[in-house]
Amino acid sequence: MPTLVLLPGLAGDAQMWRSQVDALAKWRPVVTDVHSRHDSIPEMASALLSEHDGDLVLCGASMGGMLAMEVARQAPERIAGLALLGTNANPETPAMRDLREAAIILFEQGRLAEVIEPNVAMAFHPDHARDDALVNAYLEFVYRAGAAQLVAQNRAVIARPDARNHLPTVRCPTLVMCGDTDRLAPLMHSQEIASLIPGAQLVIVPRCGHMLTMERPAFVNATLAQWLGSLA
Repeated sequence: MPTLVLLPGLAGDAQMWRSQVDALAKWRPVVTDVHSRHDSIPEMASALLSEHDGDLVLCGASMGGMLAMEVARQAPERIAGLALLGTNANPETPAMRDLREAAIILFEQGRLAEVIEPNVAMAFHPDHARDDALVNAYLEFVYRAGAAQLVAQNRAVIARPDARNHLPTVRCPTLVMCGDTDRLAPLMHSQEIASLIPGAQLVIVPRCGHMLTMERPAFVNATLAQWLGSLA
């Protein structure tokens, strides 16, 4: 059976996949942390391939989706399935680069809260942004990542490759999911990914922002379980 690897988003860790690890236990998922140990998306992808043998099913959220697409570019013959959640295949835009560079300056000055706490409104659907337990869980793992990781991972995202160039060559089953109110990776990006990958399935998650795995775990888990079952 292929190894199911869960790839967190920027500053994320296993906590953002907690509900999925339990719900998808029959597929024995593992959560990678290569994004916290390497400086670029291509280096992260190479490390993931070296650390996991055999065929892989990759489930990546946000930056994790960018990483999953790069893994599929580097070793398409090893990818048995791709699930891409709330992500973007495009290279960084000048406007987003400027925003990230400004945030990096604040991170380097230790002013994390000035960037992270206002980001809650961007990361979650308005209904979920009022859920203190949910927001605190999100803030907990972002602060745990720390300034150095926030700087390094933002720089990796700024320099990410243009995945659109190779997506038409992807031949494995692909599931693309996006929250209907995702403000960080808007639906148009998932629609573009699904249009580029032959046979890709697009699922729009209702009443959901960018943090799909935490905001709508039951919906996400059921969709992933059905998709993983179809791979067998």
